[in-house]
Amino acid sequence: MSLFRKLFGSSISASDEEKESQNNNFFPENNISVDERFIFNFKKNGGKFLYCENAQEVKDHFENILEENDWFESEVLCYDSNLFGLLDENKLIYKNLTNPKFLLSSCENLIAEEGSILFSSKQIKQLKPNELPTNIVVLATTSQILAMKSDGLSAIKKKYERDYPTNITAIKYFEKAKEEDFTQYGSSAKNLYLLLLEDL
Repeated sequence: MSLFRKLFGSSISASDEEKESQNNNFFPENNISVDERFIFNFKKNGGKFLYCENAQEVKDHFENILEENDWFESEVLCYDSNLFGLLDENKLIYKNLTNPKFLLSSCENLIAEEGSILFSSKQIKQLKPNELPTNIVVLATTSQILAMKSDGLSAIKKKYERDYPTNITAIKYFEKAKEEDFTQYGSSAKNLYLLLLEDL
């Protein structure tokens, strides 16, 4: 399989994508699994999705992303100590940053209804989306996919009983709007790669 295909998923022509979109409008949403709905909406928003069956595939896909973007030996914004090993293996700099090329992060949840990624202060501190690098690589698991944003907020509440995080933010625009789109007003588009690890 070519590197381009690995990074950007199967190539669907515009007319096929339109048909797929129209077909999905005829079926009730509850006929589509939550996972499929998330992937469909995430890709529709311009996100780049990479499925990983195991930790080795996560490492391989991450290296492919670095190679595709020429990010080797770059500065990386990362607040999650669990991901530092991945950065060390690839000789990426994550301390004393001056100009990070991308953010490497975990997330709270993946929201199917809008194809968005839910972050909190645990992953991005108090930074607003427009203060984050344009390029983002997110590592998440299939068990983090939830139907609606309210489910994501409930999951955060349950996960952090006492040390409740702040700055709960959903990012859902992963490419610049082709035309002026009032629904994207005030949001900053991100070039986002999602490494989705199977854990169910």
